[in-house]
Amino acid sequence: MHLPVMLAEVCAAIEPSRCRLIVDATFGRGGHSRALLAGLPADGRLIAIDRDDAAEAEARTISDPRFRFVRAHFGELAAALGRVDPALAGQVDGLLLDIGVSSPQLDEAERGFSFLRDGPLDMRMDRSRGETAAEWLARADESEIRRVLSELGEERFAARIAKAIAARRLRQPIERTLQLAALVEASVPARWTGQHPATRTFQAVRIHINRELEELEMALNQVPSVLAPGGRVAVITFHSLEDRAVKQWMRRESATRPMDPALRHLPVRDDKAGPPVRLRILGKDRTPGAAEIAANPRARSARLRVAERVMERVPC
Repeated sequence: MHLPVMLAEVCAAIEPSRCRLIVDATFGRGGHSRALLAGLPADGRLIAIDRDDAAEAEARTISDPRFRFVRAHFGELAAALGRVDPALAGQVDGLLLDIGVSSPQLDEAERGFSFLRDGPLDMRMDRSRGETAAEWLARADESEIRRVLSELGEERFAARIAKAIAARRLRQPIERTLQLAALVEASVPARWTGQHPATRTFQAVRIHINRELEELEMALNQVPSVLAPGGRVAVITFHSLEDRAVKQWMRRESATRPMDPALRHLPVRDDKAGPPVRLRILGKDRTPGAAEIAANPRARSARLRVAERVMERVPC
């Protein structure tokens, strides 16, 4: 069963009762969307976006006339809204980005995300297109595999694992999840952190196959143009690379950048006064409480950041 992460915190951040239009750009299995719909006014709308065929099937179980699903990557945020109605740009009152995999994706062996269940080494969130993890491991050179494991998985033993993968595939294709997990486990020293040795490798390969950081950057860059003034964006991340990207983006968009000193004492038209401050960060980042982590251990690494769209000029 999929348990939506930080559900109460997300609803408190977006406040669906004040919204006319909410976008859940990472629908998953719909836990957040259902809760937001429950608080949405009768004349409100909720548009859900996801690239996963299983998410699309789940969306068909929601009969609420205020709900609409669009099959798309979350990095295609603006285009997905345009497919519903081009006039929706700049009209979104609440936007959710829940980055990462859902519990059903991890639990379904045939998806290939889990190192604990045997299945085909797929890892694609959108199974209708793109290269599988097995296909990438078969063709990528050793240096590329090492770079991906090091940069996207922050794997200390990336070189050892990449070398082992390159050697093994000469004798036998690496096509199953438990096959890769066992190879990684045999390639690195025993760890005492309580984390499975293949955790970082599977994370890195999944992020690479789905271009998750690129998708996140694309989506974040579109947020100011789709939010209405006063509209809020809530972003849930699950590892440091994602969280760092969101934190830095929010800081850039909320920074007060001073006017050119040469113009400071001259009469300047308002539209020339300086770059707009597009976001206001709302509070500190939030993490799940002890009770939620006890009920759903997969939530332990989640981090929620919230910002609000503003229309202000940098003061002279």
